[in-house]
Amino acid sequence: MSTHDAAPVRFDTKIAVLLREDLETWQRLNVTAFLVSGLSTQFPEVIGEPYADADDIAYLPMFRQPVLVFEGTKETLTNAHARVLSRALPRALFTSDLFTTGNDRDNRAAVRAVPTAELDLVGLAVYGPRNAVDKVLKGARMHP
Repeated sequence: MSTHDAAPVRFDTKIAVLLREDLETWQRLNVTAFLVSGLSTQFPEVIGEPYADADDIAYLPMFRQPVLVFEGTKETLTNAHARVLSRALPRALFTSDLFTTGNDRDNRAAVRAVPTAELDLVGLAVYGPRNAVDKVLKGARMHP
């Protein structure tokens, strides 16, 4: 049986990114890329097998499941952050301060300098059971 004939895979987990709706296009792309990079380092099971084309040129493996991207207001993001913390789900965050830094060390220092309740969140990634992630994202809408 070819992979085209197989039944669609339904994952019991979800990878989701929530972006603040007022971001510029370049910011949305940059934040999404940074956020999902954190998930792959901690959860190797989300990574599929390496790719190869018909000429046997090798390509890096990618996530084995879709990454769903959502958007919402600053309040939606703040509420989602509180819910992800209360459920202790794996998460990555991106704050507005990170747009002014230029390296990993300064990024971590910028986040470390701000208490949790005062973080100016512009993006959040979450991974976990589908229903738990859906509850975290309550109030968000699919990114257009």
